[in-house]
Amino acid sequence: MALSVLKKFLTVIPTLIGASLIAFALIRMVPGDPVTNLLGERGGDPAVVAEMNQKLGLDKPAWEQYFIFIKNACVGDMGTSIVSKRPVSEEFWSRFPATLELSVVSMVWALVLGLPFGILAALKRNSVLDYAVIGTSLIGYSMPIFWWGLILVIFFSVNLGWFPVSGRIGIEYDLVSKTGFLLIDSWFGEGGFLAFKSAVKHLVLPALVLGTIPLAVIARMTRSSLLEVLGEDFVRTAKAKGLSHYRVVIIHALRNALIPIVTVFGLLFGSLLTGAILTETIFSWPGVGRWLVKSVEARDYPVIQGGVLYIASMVVLLNLVIDFMYMWVYPKMRSK
Repeated sequence: MALSVLKKFLTVIPTLIGASLIAFALIRMVPGDPVTNLLGERGGDPAVVAEMNQKLGLDKPAWEQYFIFIKNACVGDMGTSIVSKRPVSEEFWSRFPATLELSVVSMVWALVLGLPFGILAALKRNSVLDYAVIGTSLIGYSMPIFWWGLILVIFFSVNLGWFPVSGRIGIEYDLVSKTGFLLIDSWFGEGGFLAFKSAVKHLVLPALVLGTIPLAVIARMTRSSLLEVLGEDFVRTAKAKGLSHYRVVIIHALRNALIPIVTVFGLLFGSLLTGAILTETIFSWPGVGRWLVKSVEARDYPVIQGGVLYIASMVVLLNLVIDFMYMWVYPKMRSK
């Protein structure tokens, strides 16, 4: 058990180094640079450009810049934004609650709908309901997020006017954010229920878009996993003992079928943190994804490097937690 835990922790270091190296290299392959972006294409006096490059440390060789970044990152210093002049860590943590809130709500509704649909499809195998769940899941998994988001905006926001197009809460509510999660701050803040209602309405469409793919994956995964378990010998034994259908399915079969779903849940939640970029851009959601998109446009190297490393660290940590949960639920994995 201890050896398995140690092996998993040792995989963290090369993973994070690889993520940081890819982020560092790819942004420098994009045409343009931070100094040109700040000065403009026609404001580039060679002396001024050289001075700014030296001030920002961009005059050093790329390998030296990377090792300086890694050395500082090891002590928690992700650098300073070239555009805003604020520490990258400060900017990241001020935006991360918005991304986390959106991801959690998206995953909650994906679980609330995905698990029951998957269970019903397994219990009604080869029925109309089963085919409907499979077909709908396939469509939901195949739809591009940007297209799906725009369709929902046009229908529910522009035509019906039910939900706002952008932001996290109405501009009439001047809330003091204490937790960073507006659902909590609006409920306990001065705005009361009306502010909470506004925060919920702003959250519905982005969460619906972001949670569509996880919903489809969970439904199909639950169906296939439950069907596999229902064919096991211990399930037939439970039925032969005269146990109720509910007890056989929920207590015996579903509990064992949830083992692979736990692993998929961790992967999906990690993908929500990284895949919120398109959703946040479409709905002008002030989270980490939209922040990174703007940083790419501005060629803000420290923000991109630090932001990607932060997200990669969280995804790796989440996967470690899921692995440990899997080892706890499924003892055979402890020896691997």
